[in-house]
Amino acid sequence: MQSVCVYCGSSHGADPAFADAARAVGLLIAESGRTLVYGGGHVGLMGVVADSALAAGGRVVGVIPRTLMEREVGHGALTELHVVESMHERKALMADLSDGFLALPGGVGTMEEFFETWTWAVLGLHGKPFGLLDVAGFYAALLAFLDRLLEQGFLREHHRAMLLVGRDPGALIDAMDAYQAPEVPRWIGRDET
Repeated sequence: MQSVCVYCGSSHGADPAFADAARAVGLLIAESGRTLVYGGGHVGLMGVVADSALAAGGRVVGVIPRTLMEREVGHGALTELHVVESMHERKALMADLSDGFLALPGGVGTMEEFFETWTWAVLGLHGKPFGLLDVAGFYAALLAFLDRLLEQGFLREHHRAMLLVGRDPGALIDAMDAYQAPEVPRWIGRDET
């Protein structure tokens, strides 16, 4: 896993532990010689994770839609910044540039990106690892809901097992490194998404 896509909030959130985790993740990615791929912003947890990786000498690649860049939320000091035309193009390019995906705390945009990545894996479009960093129990309710989906027959056990969850950034990245994707039949092609 040479590049890690990080999904996270464009705000800092209510708990200072969220920013601490974003700093730790940026530092870990940089110190391990990996590339950080993220949404290209300088605001919120996105800015924190990028600044942390940059401060540690890491390579940071941002992907941002033109409309957000024009609203001055784009980070001006990245190793590489791709300005794209749509959110769909943003997500596709971030996925292409990444060997794994990690979600920190965030809002509906973070969840949408993360669940689309998981859906692509379920459909057999990729076999890359993806994890949730459960900072201060942020994802506890979501994990309980996922268990409910499993109980009610809306999620299969082998699809639930694809999701890696951890509270320690280093241990979660190690688990992502060791991830072996299950054999999943391809349901649709990438051009059909």
